[in-house]
Amino acid sequence: MNEDNGRPPAGRSRWWIGAALLVALVWLAGAGPLGMFLGRLGEVQTNDPGAFLPVGAESTEVGEIAEEFDREEAVPAVVVYSREDGGGGALTEDELAGIATAAERAGERPGVSGAVAGPFPGTEDPSVAQFVVPLDPAADTGDAVGDLRALLADEPVPGLRAQVTGPAGFAADLAAAFGGIDSTLLIVAVTAVLVILVAVYRSPLLPVLVVLACLLALGLSGALVYLAADTGLVSLNGQSQGILFILVVGACTDYALLLVARYREELAVRERVPEAVLAAVRGVTGPVLASGGTVVLGLLCLLAADLASTRSLGPVVAIGVVAALLSAMTFLPAVLALCGRAAFWPVAPHGGGRTEGTLEEVVDSHRFWGRLATTVSRGPRLYWIATTAVLAAAAVFAPQFDAGGTGRAEVFRTEVEAVDAQEALDRGFGSDAGAAPALVVADADRLDEVVRAAEGLPVVEGAAPVTEPGPPGADLPPLVEDGRVLVEVVLAVGPESAEAVDAVRGLRAGLAAVGGADALVGGVSATDLDTLETARRDFTVVVPLVLVVVFLVLIPLLRSLVAPLLLMAANVLSFAAALGVGTLLFDHVLGLPGADPVVPLFAFVFLVALGIDYSIFLMSRAREETLLHGHREGVLRALTVTGGVITSAGVVLAVTFAALAVIPLLFLLQLAFLVAFGVLVDALLVRTVLVPALSLDAGPRVWWPGRAGRAAQPRGADYSGSPGRSA
Repeated sequence: MNEDNGRPPAGRSRWWIGAALLVALVWLAGAGPLGMFLGRLGEVQTNDPGAFLPVGAESTEVGEIAEEFDREEAVPAVVVYSREDGGGGALTEDELAGIATAAERAGERPGVSGAVAGPFPGTEDPSVAQFVVPLDPAADTGDAVGDLRALLADEPVPGLRAQVTGPAGFAADLAAAFGGIDSTLLIVAVTAVLVILVAVYRSPLLPVLVVLACLLALGLSGALVYLAADTGLVSLNGQSQGILFILVVGACTDYALLLVARYREELAVRERVPEAVLAAVRGVTGPVLASGGTVVLGLLCLLAADLASTRSLGPVVAIGVVAALLSAMTFLPAVLALCGRAAFWPVAPHGGGRTEGTLEEVVDSHRFWGRLATTVSRGPRLYWIATTAVLAAAAVFAPQFDAGGTGRAEVFRTEVEAVDAQEALDRGFGSDAGAAPALVVADADRLDEVVRAAEGLPVVEGAAPVTEPGPPGADLPPLVEDGRVLVEVVLAVGPESAEAVDAVRGLRAGLAAVGGADALVGGVSATDLDTLETARRDFTVVVPLVLVVVFLVLIPLLRSLVAPLLLMAANVLSFAAALGVGTLLFDHVLGLPGADPVVPLFAFVFLVALGIDYSIFLMSRAREETLLHGHREGVLRALTVTGGVITSAGVVLAVTFAALAVIPLLFLLQLAFLVAFGVLVDALLVRTVLVPALSLDAGPRVWWPGRAGRAAQPRGADYSGSPGRSA
């Protein structure tokens, strides 16, 4: 090695090469093999309904009590037979006999718990029939349903189509929707990152190094999450795993882009590669740690949520962000040092340039971003007012966002067997087919009063207690457990509807009037109501907590109180604008049936914690430049030199989050759009125009009470909105 290739003599660089090589080998030999755990995360996933229930809600408490009455000992799989040609002729005796034989064979399969009920011919459409197979809840529901479907396919009833639905069928199809999550998401996300990085750097090697850093971060995070889930420290489900993959790739690429951009700057003014690497790491450590800390702490705020699926997401994804941060700030600097200027081949920067240039020279070297910075500086007040008006116009529609939940069938964006079978079941037995009754737990001494109160409500068709086991038709006493009874209440409306949710509200209000009964209402519709109300509660609790945490992280980074307030206000407005645009798109363009109640909260946490990264990158550089050149020139320099890298980072993160849309679930489609669109707004509009214009219009007081606000200002500088002295 010699001075000509940008590296110091071998004698002085041996220690540096050895250290860099050691770090790279530790990552490759340590985190590389850990990638096997990514394929094993399905072993520790929990996708049953309990993983998504509201913690401590009334319906959850009823479900736990109901287990004492043996009400949860089986998961029903409803097998539906209908004519393949869609004809309406009644089923023949031979066809019914064939269905009965299939039901008998189904009851003999492993994983079945209890006797098969049926078959029953349709009451509304005699061309449909059903039987119910109780599955052992301890067995894998997906495997049991798959075995049942294989049996039905191997022994068909001629002319009839056999399909599986019910709670077991929907659970199996939901698990199948997450089945290809590993390979599909990784292929889409990594391919997108590679294409964007090649376009940005026009280098064949550098994109490979960045993607390798992302893959090592994924391997480390997969192993840590597997260990945490296997030991019960965290709860992992399919949606958390998908978001984990996307966030690790996106966050690691963002941090890598910031480091690489600063490294390239340093290589242009320094002869020696080790010095350039160290200078780059020192320059980005503050903003990257603040960015990573903001995301991690913001995600951990989800632990304050009461919805189980929301609470479990925080620590799972926080582990991934920490792994991304470690990889980007240790492995990547090491391999960049080992590769030297060759990482940027064929357009490698050369050392020996001037360490400082005038603003005009900086603008000339970054033509597009220099012109943009100059344009914004000529009328900052006009630009921030106009940008705010545009975002506010979109944000007007945010309160109309429909987060009232959806039915089971509406969760899927592709045709699945459980949905088709449910439609046939509804046609054959009415829209209430397969509907589970509301479950009421009450004091045994008030049983008669509870039943009368329930039956007296217009939303109730009937109510009866669960009785002791005995022969059919016998007058059996109610089953009592610890002084409590369980009452099944049949509602007059179909399940999974707004009417059913309102009916549960009415039922709870009616039973609350029964003194001493301590009545609790659970069941499917009650769970829907509690999920909706818990999600709203979580939004009102977690959102302020995230804002406070992010604000507290920004204060020490920027040494200011004013700048963090401006950044927080800008990003909250950006989130509201994204939600407003999402409302218009989902309701009036795509005609979607609604949204999961947690979508707004997830979108807020990701957009505020991630979107503010770009403002952090900009303003931390602005503070650095302000201390050297004064406020106005510092802001313009920061916008000019960070414009390309921050825009690239925003596009990468938006594209990786958009990859979630490949999973055929409505929830992830909506979350993918809101986060991807919001990130683009933050990177392309908020950081590019709104924040710089606000900073220029506010002047040096944006850094109050920090030292940057008292930095020497060039003579003639004017902060009233005009550019003043030409830099």
